[in-house]
Amino acid sequence: MISFPNAKVNLGLRILAKREDGYHDLESCFYPIPWCDSLEILEASTFSVNSYGLEVQGSAADNLCVKAYELLQADFDIPPVEIHLLKNIPMGAGLGGGSADGAFTLKMLSELFRLNLSPEKLETYALRLGSDCPFFIKNKPAIASGRGEKLEEYELDLEGYFLALANPSIHISTREAFAGATPSATHPSIAGILKNPISDWKGHLVNDFESSIFPTHPEIENIKRAMYQEGAIFSTMTGSGSTVYGIFEDTPENKDWKLLAL
Repeated sequence: MISFPNAKVNLGLRILAKREDGYHDLESCFYPIPWCDSLEILEASTFSVNSYGLEVQGSAADNLCVKAYELLQADFDIPPVEIHLLKNIPMGAGLGGGSADGAFTLKMLSELFRLNLSPEKLETYALRLGSDCPFFIKNKPAIASGRGEKLEEYELDLEGYFLALANPSIHISTREAFAGATPSATHPSIAGILKNPISDWKGHLVNDFESSIFPTHPEIENIKRAMYQEGAIFSTMTGSGSTVYGIFEDTPENKDWKLLAL
């Protein structure tokens, strides 16, 4: 069985408050994009994971595909599988590639072994993998709140536009991203801003992490500036990673950027 876990971008990201558990309450819109890994799962005599393409950092025990298998194996005693993962989506880049791989593993195992798990039940398992993981179960535009795990589907269609992405291969830890960000609950809702034309998003649809990351990594801010100079209708950093994207009406000329048709 083969599937193609896709990335997502954040359309705006506001940091509302720091919680007593050490996490932060956030507000964002998660939007799926057609930049995909490739994931194959086969029944096997012994469990194994094989990765190709971009290097997967960390130990096998930390791999979300492995963790997804272990969650379901513990509850359903499913047999061993052989997992093959081709990584195309950069890691630690704010694109949710690892979260997608884990969520798609859950969905594939449920189908492969006829577990008949509902989307809601799969979301429950996905949350145990990470805050971003439940989004990739239904994989539709959604307003995310809480730590990012509370999802409300949102009607938004960017079909017909082009999305350019640039990742400068700068790893930004969660600690670093939050270090200079100031939580604030007083701002217009992201859902309300998204109802306006894309041309009105600039200056209103904000990623709060930019205020803490741009001063220490000006090269990331320079990418955003370059996208506007190239004619982007809207550009911002996605998530807490270093990836910057721009939404274009026409194909940009910069060949160094990853270009997707939405």
